Amino acid sequence: MDITFTSIIDYKDIEKPKPASQFIPDWYKEVESYVGNKKATNGQGGSNATIKKCMPVFDAITAGYIIALPADVFVTLKNGEQYFEWSDFSLIQFHPVEQAPNHPAKKPHPYPKFMNPWAIKTPKGYSTLFVQPFHREAPFTILPGIVDTDEYFAPVNFPMVINDPNFEGLIPKGTPIAQVIPFKRESWAMKFGGIKEYEEQKTNTRKLQGKFFDRYKSMFRQNKEYK
Repeated sequence: MDITFTSIIDYKDIEKPKPASQFIPDWYKEVESYVGNKKATNGQGGSNATIKKCMPVFDAITAGYIIALPADVFVTLKNGEQYFEWSDFSLIQFHPVEQAPNHPAKKPHPYPKFMNPWAIKTPKGYSTLFVQPFHREAPFTILPGIVDTDEYFAPVNFPMVINDPNFEGLIPKGTPIAQVIPFKRESWAMKFGGIKEYEEQKTNTRKLQGKFFDRYKSMFRQNKEYK
């Protein structure tokens, strides 16, 4: 499957989207795989592995693609309100707070919105989840959304909030601002498992208890690929 990113800005050196695997955060790179940097058991039937060995976390960090900020943004606090200045592009617009007055991320001021310079196209039947990049520190949080990018081929912009109302400073060019995850649209119906499913999960639990290291990764995890 192909996902197509098309720039709406005539700049050859604009920051290009890349697979999220190329934006692994520094904290994750630096953390040791095992406590004390020594692979060992923990005395309770498991290992001393850290979050770096948790494949669900890794799969979240590396899922899909990252759109990065195409220019510097500087935030200044004046009379209790944050003001935004950017060095290039029509980078930020605003939504009146009245458009989402009860949103849990609401601040007393308009919602800033990163203007995305990329239009995204997915194959028929595939939509795209746009979400705050997973497990990454940032002074802002975008409001997540899903767009049917097989039909809607135009830029999807990213309303956001600054997490700290007293934040001032630089949000540098190249900062990941959105994680872009394509997925196939399907119809789902919820049901509850019975004896068969109960026994199946018990069997899987026993399998996990048979190993100290890389349990989920070696027995259950499936590869995901985003190029």
